[in-house]
Amino acid sequence: MDIEFVAAGAAIPARTAVARIVFEGEAQEGPVAQAVAASRFTGAKGQTLDILAPQGTDAARLVLVGAGKKDAFNALGAEHAAASAYAGVKASGLETLRIEGIADADLAAHAALGVRLASYRFDKYRTKEPADKKPSIAKTLVVTDAADAALGAFADMAALANAVSFTRDLVSEPPNVLFPVEFARRVKALESLGLEIEVLGEAEMKALGMGSLLAVGQGSIRESQLVVIRWNGAADKSAQPVAFVGKGVCFDTGGISLKPADGMEDMKWDMGGAGTVAGLMHVLAGRKAKVNAVGVLGLVENMPDGNSYRPGDVLTSMSGQTIEVVNTDAEGRLVLADALWYCNDRFKPKFMVDLATLTGAIIISLGNDLAGCFSNDDALAEDLLAAARAEDEGLWRMPMPDAYNKQIDSMIADMKNTGGRPGGSITAALFLKRFVKDTPWAHLDIASTAWKKPSTVPTSPDGATGYGIRLLNRLVRDKYEG
Repeated sequence: MDIEFVAAGAAIPARTAVARIVFEGEAQEGPVAQAVAASRFTGAKGQTLDILAPQGTDAARLVLVGAGKKDAFNALGAEHAAASAYAGVKASGLETLRIEGIADADLAAHAALGVRLASYRFDKYRTKEPADKKPSIAKTLVVTDAADAALGAFADMAALANAVSFTRDLVSEPPNVLFPVEFARRVKALESLGLEIEVLGEAEMKALGMGSLLAVGQGSIRESQLVVIRWNGAADKSAQPVAFVGKGVCFDTGGISLKPADGMEDMKWDMGGAGTVAGLMHVLAGRKAKVNAVGVLGLVENMPDGNSYRPGDVLTSMSGQTIEVVNTDAEGRLVLADALWYCNDRFKPKFMVDLATLTGAIIISLGNDLAGCFSNDDALAEDLLAAARAEDEGLWRMPMPDAYNKQIDSMIADMKNTGGRPGGSITAALFLKRFVKDTPWAHLDIASTAWKKPSTVPTSPDGATGYGIRLLNRLVRDKYEG
């Protein structure tokens, strides 16, 4: 999507749809007022009214987009209004969208971000889609009183949009295309942004003692990988970094504890946590964040095979702690156990946040619009929740009562890999807590938010969302940049 910021008097190109942002109670004039009077359009948030462009205007089409009360209009409101405008005309056959009614430079930049996010489309494997079904809008003109200032404000937002698209692409790819080695290759290509990237194969992980992570991938013909991404943007390159760890199960059959066939195709997005961490590092580099940051991705496939790990196996993790496997479909925590320990032991970060599509229980607990936040540190948890509110990415803090640790006690090892029901998300978090020592840490269970179908957010089309990039980018920007 090509984005431009223009003055109100700029010429309107041919084949342009004009979207006018309208606030509740805002009066219209002439034929537009007549059209509004003949409809139920009030300017309420989320409303749209598609009308014939009035005679004498250069627009080919006019869409009114409700933005709610003017005194409550903010950056997210601008994003959602612009995204709704795009959705209304994207397949109209017109080529340009012009958004009017947002004079402020920063809000205009957010409107452009809204269109960039809403226009994401993963269509690389469609070969027979009719032309009239494809989006036709290729350019967006955002009208503002301060075009240069809006363009400057949009620079960091463009970096964010690029990162979200990168993650959505990763999560959308089919598993025969995006397996651990290919995932690592695509992340390695981000060195062009200034990131430092290391890829550890199975031999290196075995030498480090990562028996927990390696067990998950041993039934697959695809080699497991551990990817380390570093961004050294602080003035002091040796300063203690912040760290993010992602579960990257590129396909999850459940292993020997095989999942039901219904819906198994969706398990291509079980690497959503690693996708978010990769996207976060992408945006930190893209906007040249003044922070030292580390991302660690544990990439595996969980497949049934004669060499697969089994219920009843006892694994030795990198930490030296032993784990009795009671369900091979509780594999993500085994990947994270070694990835967290490695990250903490090597980089000694200020904090660690892990992201994982870890449990179906979080969906039962919180529904489809909230991720679960588990933490051993109140200050970190509050900072995450504040960032989530600011970016409108739903997050809810969950409890970790110590009594639930009994559910993962093992008769023959230090712990079991699942405590079953009830409290499946809680016991999963308590399991992970055993691998972070005293480092401030938070676990975000994003099984409910990494993939949406249908989506209820105008800036996020159906499918991969890129959830977590915005809130973590905000956390870093507001709290940790010097």
